[in-house]
Amino acid sequence: MLAIFLKTLPFFAIIGLGYWAGRTKFFSQEATAYLTKFVFYFALSAMLFRFAANLSLAEVLDWPLVGAYLLGTLAIYLLATGVAFLRRLDIPTAAIEAQCAVIGNVGFLGVPMLVLLLGERAIGPVMLVLAVDLIVFSSLIVILITGSRDGRMSFAILRTVGLGLLRNPMIVAISSGLIWSALEIPIPAPLNEFLALLGAAATPGALFAIGASLAAIAAERVQVAAWLSFCKLVLHPAAVAIAALWIIPIDPYSAAVVISAAALPVAGNVYILAQHYGVAPHRASAAILLSTVVSIGTVSAVIAWVATLT
Repeated sequence: MLAIFLKTLPFFAIIGLGYWAGRTKFFSQEATAYLTKFVFYFALSAMLFRFAANLSLAEVLDWPLVGAYLLGTLAIYLLATGVAFLRRLDIPTAAIEAQCAVIGNVGFLGVPMLVLLLGERAIGPVMLVLAVDLIVFSSLIVILITGSRDGRMSFAILRTVGLGLLRNPMIVAISSGLIWSALEIPIPAPLNEFLALLGAAATPGALFAIGASLAAIAAERVQVAAWLSFCKLVLHPAAVAIAALWIIPIDPYSAAVVISAAALPVAGNVYILAQHYGVAPHRASAAILLSTVVSIGTVSAVIAWVATLT
């Protein structure tokens, strides 16, 4: 575990550097917003497109893996929702808490870290996890919040969800890359070098942006944040492990990757959604901050454990 911890430490050190820059106001909130936009729309998209364009659809599309990850994630989603209802929370707030319990920082943290630690074979499974999170659960939260406010499902809600997916640069990058691969078009050398150069900025930029964003977060509702962090860092990877190893068994390497992805801290886009809809933003921000800090130890422990499976 110590060896894995030392390998993950540089990733969290860059997050810490970003936190320091944001906390000391060396990096303003406006600067953090623009850095995040650069990573999200350009650097990370270039990395994902290049990864996807060099894979075949057969290598990526693994339905048992999707089923195992979806089953484990759905179990914790329903658990978090049930606990929220027992506390008499409304549907929008319960949806935000459930999102915190299962949606990890796969795009900004998982893609660069897991590919480096577990090897390039991890690219396909990580992309599938990212796709399930974006297509299924990011759509579900919009449907639950909007539907509960309107009191019914409508075409407008589905239209909002569909347009949101089409405008998400990570979905566009992965889809475009797979289409390019399916057409068996070789990537011209200048384009490949351009994508490699731009994509190389994704890892440090994303990690720095995570830290700088955390500097603006207030740690309120600590008890709720602790429960949601426990769900995300412990229960979620445990549920995915049970699903991937026993219920819908997949190959050990893919199982190791999806379990590691499930162990990642709460994603920053959960806070963005909470703020956008005006639903428990402080609750989401506290869960993001606490889970990120605690994950320095828990992610290393999970990766060290799954390394024994391969």
